[in-house]
Amino acid sequence: MHKHTISVLVENKFGVLARVAGLFSGRGYNICSLTVNQTHDPQVSQMTIVTSGDDAVLEQIGKQLSKLVDVIAVNDLTGSDFIESEMALLKVKAETFEQRSRIIQFAEIFNAKIVLVNTEEIGLEIHGKPGKIDNFIGLLEGVVILETARSGRVAISRNIGSIQTRRNWDEEG
Repeated sequence: MHKHTISVLVENKFGVLARVAGLFSGRGYNICSLTVNQTHDPQVSQMTIVTSGDDAVLEQIGKQLSKLVDVIAVNDLTGSDFIESEMALLKVKAETFEQRSRIIQFAEIFNAKIVLVNTEEIGLEIHGKPGKIDNFIGLLEGVVILETARSGRVAISRNIGSIQTRRNWDEEG
């Protein structure tokens, strides 16, 4: 199964997130990551949804999303040129000087920001592509990770005019 990144512009109204999430759960589609925030227009929000499935599943998701009343546009970013980023906060155990030195060294290599230091823990903030964050966490092998919070992916297309409106999805199906 492939992961797909979908950008959905919706009207910024009460209940829209619940309807979109309900569409996924009601049809047995998994949401791997979901971020939502208002755009430069306070009446419009953008959802970035990462889901898994084959191309047929993605096509069904696109068609179903486009039928929701509050959906303005649906854009499958997968396989296209798009900009993506994610943020993660990690709190790790660092009780010895050696542990602290190793963690700080990894933080410098990955351009992570140290946001907390006390006698037993270090807090880290890292931004970038999901793979970069996965690699950073993977290299912390042997370090006890006490807590992790990831923002989920945010993404936009690099191409002008790449957003498919509800009508485009309907015409394709």
